[in-house]
Amino acid sequence: MQMKDERVAACDVDVLIVGAGPVGLAAAIELGQRGATVRIVEANARVGNAPRAKTTNVRTCEHLRRWGLIDALRAKAPFGVDYPSTVCFATRLAGRPITAFENAFYCRPGQNPLYAEHAQWIPQYKLEEVLQDHVLAQPGVRLSFDTRLEAFTHDIDGVTAVLEGDSGAESVRARYLIGADGARSTVRRLLGIRMEGSGGLSRNRMIVFRQPGLETMHGLPRAVMYWLVNADSPAVMGPLDTGDRWYIGGPVSALTEDPVRFIRGATGLDISPEILSVDDWEAHQLLAERYREGRVFLAGDACHLHPPYGGYGMNLGIGDAVDLGWKLAATLQGWGGDGLLDSYERERRPVHRRVVDEAVLNHATRTNNLCVPDIEADGPAGDAAREAVAAQVCTAKAREFDSLGVVLGYRYAESPLIEDGTGDGADCHPGDFVPSAAPGCRAPHAWLAEGTGSGASLYDMFGGGFTLLVLDDSADTAAALEAAAARHGCPFTIVRLDNPHVRALYGARYALIRPDQHVAWRADAPPPDPEALLRRVTGHG
Repeated sequence: MQMKDERVAACDVDVLIVGAGPVGLAAAIELGQRGATVRIVEANARVGNAPRAKTTNVRTCEHLRRWGLIDALRAKAPFGVDYPSTVCFATRLAGRPITAFENAFYCRPGQNPLYAEHAQWIPQYKLEEVLQDHVLAQPGVRLSFDTRLEAFTHDIDGVTAVLEGDSGAESVRARYLIGADGARSTVRRLLGIRMEGSGGLSRNRMIVFRQPGLETMHGLPRAVMYWLVNADSPAVMGPLDTGDRWYIGGPVSALTEDPVRFIRGATGLDISPEILSVDDWEAHQLLAERYREGRVFLAGDACHLHPPYGGYGMNLGIGDAVDLGWKLAATLQGWGGDGLLDSYERERRPVHRRVVDEAVLNHATRTNNLCVPDIEADGPAGDAAREAVAAQVCTAKAREFDSLGVVLGYRYAESPLIEDGTGDGADCHPGDFVPSAAPGCRAPHAWLAEGTGSGASLYDMFGGGFTLLVLDDSADTAAALEAAAARHGCPFTIVRLDNPHVRALYGARYALIRPDQHVAWRADAPPPDPEALLRRVTGHG
């Protein structure tokens, strides 16, 4: 869609994004597919085999479906879509089993009524390849690696940034800037924004290694994660990629010795692994004091940091990119009001706070504090010890691997864009997701046909802008609301669906869905003042 603001011509690009990890790339895709011009700069080469995130969760996969990239992601998964996403607890890889969680993170293929796409266990660098390929194919997006942000100034009309790359320094003028540059964000530092909370909750080490044939050297079931509970080598490990590549991690205090010796201890096998990388990281519980200053925004790890337990981090940042991306595009196109960008922090910060709290709770139970006497013993004493640990694990860790209520069950209850008078639709318990069409919630999903391909999901009917669901076969029309959207220049799609199941899910005859698939309004009658409704949901007050 053509940008409407005449001041765009004075800028090199609409949006400058600092950071080309998943969050920056997702923001570029959300913006680029809506017609914005984007420059992404990344200080590093983004190469290497460090696993970082390994779960692309169901919500992120729904966005990938919307972008037309889900098949490309599935094709990149090193072990295929049918590999079991089991999390197995044992004493050592070649030791005694304790307990297991099947279908952790909801990676099992097939139709599930609760979501349009199952999660995918895949190394983050594989996801980045999919996102990068798509970004590079968009004519309005330019991506530059080995290019640093040195400084910037911002005013009421835009941002002027100084970049340093292989060809020297350059100045770039953009309407907006997004800092998606991670935990040590340069953008956040230059703005002088503090992180609030607790740092240094734990110090940890991640090792990537190669060991031919390791998957056949033990008797445990195939799994994506093995939590190894013992006194001398507590660890979490699992297969990472093809070529016999594995990851193993644990507290630095337990991994201070030679990594090969530690891996032998954790696996209980006399092996000679090839060490590919060793990376240390710290767990934090931090939120930025604010996410915006003028035309500069923070997203992803630049504004929230938490332990990786639960697989939330990267996915949470991609959610930031989606929320901010459609709102920036709407503002650039002229139909987004002044309140649209103000809503970004008001919507996302409560979600961040909840996820941080969940991750910290999950972080409290790790392999190094699960060990009990006799955990590896033979006979009744050993059996009793392992049964006790299994009970503790099932109590403490179930919400970490069955967390659909966190991934899908949040609500933008404090958003100024939401038209709601019901007061229902509170956040779900992590392991008990119940779809709700209360305004602010993610729109309930439904399957409309067999299979999971394009056209089978209700989401496939939604347009790129706002979508009005008319959920009966009455003669009522939405002409007034459609006309109001046209006056605002707001993209608007009407979907008429006489489906009792969908009507029951939404609990109303009408539901207005935002570009990010969240419910903006619902009712049993057309809005009495369509103009006022459109103004509210598009940030005009």
